[in-house]
Amino acid sequence: MSSSIHAFSLPPDLLQNITLRSHSSQKGTSIPDKEDLSSQPQTAPISGARACNVCLGVTFLDVEEQRTHFRSDWHRYNVKIRLRGGNSISEADFAKLVDSLEDSISGSASDTDNSGSDKSDALGNLIQRIKVSSRPASPSDSSPAVPRSPLTWFHSPPATQIGVYRALFPLKLDPVSYVDELKSMQTGGGQEGRKWAMFMTAGGHFAGAVVRVSKPEIGEEDSKSAKQKRLKKPKPDTEVLLHKTFHRYTTRRKQGGSQSVNDNAKGPAKSAGAQLRRYGEQALRDDIRNLLSDWVDEINQCERIWIRASVSNRKIFLDYDDAVIAKGDERLRTFPFPTRRPTQSELERCLFELTRVKITHLTEEALKEQDEAYLASLPKPKPKVQAPVPAPLVTKAKEPKLSKEEELLREKWARLLDMVLHGRLDALKDFWEREGEGLGGIDTRISPWAEEKVSTLLQYAAQCGQEEVTRWLLDEAHADPTIAVPSEASVTGQDTSNDSPESIKVARVAHRTAYDVASSRAVRDVFRRSAGAHPDWWDWVGAGRVPSILSQEMEEEREEKKKVRRKGLKDKIKEREIKEKEGRANRLEEVVDADVSVTEPPARSEPNNAPRRLGGSAGSADAVAGLTPEMRAKVERERRARAAEARLKMLSGR
Repeated sequence: MSSSIHAFSLPPDLLQNITLRSHSSQKGTSIPDKEDLSSQPQTAPISGARACNVCLGVTFLDVEEQRTHFRSDWHRYNVKIRLRGGNSISEADFAKLVDSLEDSISGSASDTDNSGSDKSDALGNLIQRIKVSSRPASPSDSSPAVPRSPLTWFHSPPATQIGVYRALFPLKLDPVSYVDELKSMQTGGGQEGRKWAMFMTAGGHFAGAVVRVSKPEIGEEDSKSAKQKRLKKPKPDTEVLLHKTFHRYTTRRKQGGSQSVNDNAKGPAKSAGAQLRRYGEQALRDDIRNLLSDWVDEINQCERIWIRASVSNRKIFLDYDDAVIAKGDERLRTFPFPTRRPTQSELERCLFELTRVKITHLTEEALKEQDEAYLASLPKPKPKVQAPVPAPLVTKAKEPKLSKEEELLREKWARLLDMVLHGRLDALKDFWEREGEGLGGIDTRISPWAEEKVSTLLQYAAQCGQEEVTRWLLDEAHADPTIAVPSEASVTGQDTSNDSPESIKVARVAHRTAYDVASSRAVRDVFRRSAGAHPDWWDWVGAGRVPSILSQEMEEEREEKKKVRRKGLKDKIKEREIKEKEGRANRLEEVVDADVSVTEPPARSEPNNAPRRLGGSAGSADAVAGLTPEMRAKVERERRARAAEARLKMLSGR
């Protein structure tokens, strides 16, 4: 609850018995030391009836104050952060985040507060830029991480509490000495009074001022002269001594961010607008530094220097040669609350906010209740979650390292199977002449590492459909066609010694040989020809499962049957064509007979001495002139026949 009481002119009755207040000030407790104050926040004494569970348990005195808080950017920011899974922050930390931005979170081109759309856009921009992170708690830290409040609260019996911004006190001052410092702030300042320097810059806007925040000291002689002059109006508590505002074009419209920040992130742009913005940044920097040089005497007399600027813009004030303000100056402060666009009226508002104390009137019992309510509303520490014990990793058994002989043997088998697969018979013959004996003969079993479902080269060639390779293996290499293809039981290594008779019967039925795995009829005929050519080599029909033998005579007989069958088919086709021709001729005659008129044209009597032309136009009366009636009828019939045939072709084409 704000008041018009000035921080540098507090009533003497209020300061007589004032004490420092904190949330740990229960009965029998003293003022905490510096470490306790750094870990426990000092917030305003507030009622526990109305509280904000989002902003770390902030409570309010009345409904109007609660509504104002809910409309603030700080509360809205905390709500959005909590929805994203983050932790709420204090008002001071939120002010630091706002200061780090180039654009203001609120305000407009005018000095009014009606800027809801700009506030919402800047707030969303702030949430996108700030990464949600929480401070990792130490193993011994069991209390919740609660930020410090920017206000320091004092209690004056019987029921008055005042809040002063902590930034008004020296940085290294012990909190125990805050009461003495507050009392000393009511005096001093010399004849000119206490002075502050206030500077703001953001988005190309700048506002600066040197203000007097306390009345100058008046001696006895000055007081007598003042009474004699009968001053009509006393000097106010605060007064603006110097002020300056200006603006440069440095930010991209509706996109935010300065040109230098964009250049550092994406490289220097080459547009005309980028050149103008770079020039604007340089001009803004020169204008601010020139202003600081002009105000150097007044700045040196200032007790506090307040700067609101982003990280990059703070270099304009501090980090350059012959800087008016030193980088580590203890007078430097940042505004501990959100600010709007840099304007003269905004500086005046911030000055009023900093120099006016907050006042509440609560009894001792009410203070104790609100302390308990506040502590109860703080987030409780989360229980430590023990990391799950990782399950032991199941390590795969490493394959034994192969010797050079085994590696060489596998390489030979891989080359051999590749030749069979692609039907390279000549290369296969040469390779087998060199390496056949070393591999174990033509009927040796294929090694299990090859993961083939067959066991011999003959079975592999028949399965791949290689006719020539299969013929060479049977006729020249004398491969055994009676070797059984391994069943699933033998492949998986199952023991069939104790199998039942039914399972043994099924296993016999499932017995297969190279002939059974042949992938084409041509390969199966190779087995039958080899059985006919060499019937005494193997048990072809029994163990080899070849259904029949194919000899040379049987093949010739089969070819003769094929020839006879083909000749019979050809004869049938010829007879069919003859019948079709005869049928077409009969139909043609029927059409001609139907179309030809038997009536003959009457003969014209022409004089025998009349001139005659040979030929004439086709199809006209002159074309048959000079012909006998019989010849003219024959020509007419032929013409009608051709026309009928043409019509038949047209009908058959449809």
